[in-house]
Amino acid sequence: MPHSTAERRTPDPDRAELAVVGAGPAGLAAAVTAADHGLDVVLLDAAVAPGGQYYRSPADGLGATRPAALHHRWPAFAELSSRLAAHRGSGAIRHLPGHDVWTVERTVGGDWTLHAVTGAEGERRSAVRASRLLLAAGAHERQLPFPGWTLPGVVSAAGAQAMLKSGLVLPGRRIVVAGSGPLLQAVALSLTRAGASVPALIEASGYEGYARAPRVLATNPGKVAEGLRYAAALTRSGIRVLTHRAVTDVHGDNRVEGVTVSRLDRRWRPVPGSDREIACDALAVGHGLVPQLELAVAAGCGTRVSADGTHAVVLDEQLRTTTRGVWAAGETGGVGGVELALCEGELAALSVIRELRGGMRRGEARRAVALLRSRRRMRAFAALMAAVHRPGEGWNAWLTGDTEVCRCEEVTAGRIRTACEEFGAADTRSVKLLTRAGMGWCQGRTCGFAVRELAGAHSTGHGTGDTPDGPDRRPLACPVKLSTLADLSDPG
Repeated sequence: MPHSTAERRTPDPDRAELAVVGAGPAGLAAAVTAADHGLDVVLLDAAVAPGGQYYRSPADGLGATRPAALHHRWPAFAELSSRLAAHRGSGAIRHLPGHDVWTVERTVGGDWTLHAVTGAEGERRSAVRASRLLLAAGAHERQLPFPGWTLPGVVSAAGAQAMLKSGLVLPGRRIVVAGSGPLLQAVALSLTRAGASVPALIEASGYEGYARAPRVLATNPGKVAEGLRYAAALTRSGIRVLTHRAVTDVHGDNRVEGVTVSRLDRRWRPVPGSDREIACDALAVGHGLVPQLELAVAAGCGTRVSADGTHAVVLDEQLRTTTRGVWAAGETGGVGGVELALCEGELAALSVIRELRGGMRRGEARRAVALLRSRRRMRAFAALMAAVHRPGEGWNAWLTGDTEVCRCEEVTAGRIRTACEEFGAADTRSVKLLTRAGMGWCQGRTCGFAVRELAGAHSTGHGTGDTPDGPDRRPLACPVKLSTLADLSDPG
């Protein structure tokens, strides 16, 4: 049974038993579960409100009357938010919104110190100490460049959804949705329900790959039913779903006026003569999600290559990383969706409780076993989803020599190819040193996958993650002012 408020010890104001980074679905589930069972928790998040990217909500000033209509599984978030509010009121959870954690370090005695910046421009610094660390940093969207993708009116698929959820605005009135992955279906339907016209959903892979794993589908009937509901809703909304195709060019002078859609072969190379144009005033495009690993790598956690070519943290079944005292949940361990994130957040918290308390009560142990079974089932589906929508090795055939790959530093595909072919660059670091690709404000979050793929294609003859590159090892997980680094002995 959870501990009552009367059973709690007075928390140490300078140290917590558990620090959770990220207040999305996984982080929220972990924090409130740990607090339910008597742990002293500090929850840090860069955003000003809990929910993460998935549960973005309109600002109060916008007067949204039904924010739940923009979300899937809203009751789960509402319940977590209520529990968070109760624990904040009792002091069991110290919720620190607007705290962007830029690094973590092991201190003398084995505790973890989390360094964060706060304020509108990161002008203030903060430090939090905890005996255990749970990372639930989420993910960012993966982009594959193509001619015209820098034109105004081109937004990421997740970005289009974020604009709608948090700002109640649309990127255009006639919006093509393109890329690969199940997120596209949700985005297309959200835009349509908000009043936009979506003439087509362009899926670079297809959906037939799911049928190659009948056992996984049989153990995840809810996912199958959800997929069928989406298919039916797309049909009712009049959205054409074109599979094995990609947007390979964008047209327009000052903003998007139309796109070229090409049929793809099995390697994702455009089929000659298959081009067709679709008129639109906006394009929402994305090719899945990439786990945010900067803090995990800083903590020394091992990583692995997922079925979709991205890197994820190595976890055991108790959600422990390879670094003692560090757990992870949700997209950090591989992209799998909100239900998996909620499951892993709760399971990770119970795992921390087991270690700190030297065991679990009977009810806690039963719950952990049930969560573990659910996690195995959902992780199997996540692996299948990643494999089905993994970018094909021929996607870089979309690129012309003057297509920008790194937008921050304006590095073109031609410059990257020159670095590889003429100067021998064979990995991301070498390309970066020769071209500055990935050295801009986003620090490679937008172009990193594409640069690694282009370098890998020249070093091994094929891409899609088959390169010696691992995840970027960066000392800073977010932009930090030099004044913040000047005196770390005074966290302020």
